[in-house]
Amino acid sequence: AWGLGGTIRSAHNLAGYLAKDYDVEILSVFRRRGEPFFPFPAGVKVTALDDQRPSAMGRKRLLRKFLRGISTALMDPVDKAAGVSNVLVDIRLARKLRGQSGFLIGTRPGLNMLAADLSPPGLITIGEEQMNVRSHTRRVRARIKRSYPNLDALAVLTERDTLEYEKLLGQGARGVRLVRIPNTVRELEGPKADLSARVILAAGRLTPQKGFDMLIRAFARITAAHADWRLRICGKGDSRDKLQRLIDEQGVSDKVTLAGPRDMAEEMAQASIFVLSSRFEGFPLVLLEAMSKGMAVVSFDCPTGPGEVVDDHRNGILVPPKDVEGLANAMIEMIEDEDLRRRCATAAIETAHSYTMEAIGPMWDALFTELAESRRAQASPEDSARVRTLD
Repeated sequence: AWGLGGTIRSAHNLAGYLAKDYDVEILSVFRRRGEPFFPFPAGVKVTALDDQRPSAMGRKRLLRKFLRGISTALMDPVDKAAGVSNVLVDIRLARKLRGQSGFLIGTRPGLNMLAADLSPPGLITIGEEQMNVRSHTRRVRARIKRSYPNLDALAVLTERDTLEYEKLLGQGARGVRLVRIPNTVRELEGPKADLSARVILAAGRLTPQKGFDMLIRAFARITAAHADWRLRICGKGDSRDKLQRLIDEQGVSDKVTLAGPRDMAEEMAQASIFVLSSRFEGFPLVLLEAMSKGMAVVSFDCPTGPGEVVDDHRNGILVPPKDVEGLANAMIEMIEDEDLRRRCATAAIETAHSYTMEAIGPMWDALFTELAESRRAQASPEDSARVRTLD
């Protein structure tokens, strides 16, 4: 919960909305930072199950170190997040969940499986899927098929995801309520995008998933005709050195900047075009944020999300997945056609309004009401209005 990423932003947005009517606590598997990258929402308690800061070791440091060395017994090893969990997390999580009532929300497969397998008495379990089915390995998909039907509900991000998860879960899905609830865009401070700025912006973790290698190659193809334009890529990750070498090889080191983690509101206010070059997504929150700031967007029509948000040549430009030449041509079109750039930017703001918490929050309210009524029909109505969010 102290880190950087779309899932974290989404969890914070949801927790802040629910805190108006519920007692909300975010349970973060671990903590390594002194201050959170994103400010915590008002009225929300945030607890680290494993506070790994040296200053937080306390008198039981030897016991904590010992427990951290034992692999988790609760989180399934098919989820790569199991590698940052341990028995210390297991113990503290079990203590947190014991005797609680309300709603328990997971935010990734390993946590969703954990909630489904434990099915803590008194808690209504909801899984959130932030990625499309096909982005998961076969082992993860097999485990999802076996475990997710034990959830009370599964929230996915797009219509395509709904169909894919229905297909994967098959007959086993009868016991779980499957619902589409998109992520929400938060209001970014500061001015709108500068549509006269000769800056193209991209953002995300520096990993192969985000496709920045394809973006750099595409941008290199347009620099001869548009030498005064610049590309800024914001984010951090293991691929930074590899991407920098590619920038040097393409001869665009004076035009492309790997800017690191940045204040995106500030970055978007100083750029005109936003490009999403991902190989796959769950639901690209940063794309919606760029649209909310009035940027002209160009995006691969990757699975999943962009195709449900971007209406080609109305509020942005959609490009076939992994089509580097097509991406270059789309950027050139946005650069050379200022009228198109401004039309798309205006329409993008309208689109983003449909993904605010004011628009999406009532979907969560309706789901909670439906699940609570279903639970009351099955048992005595003693559940309190307490929500615990797993992050």
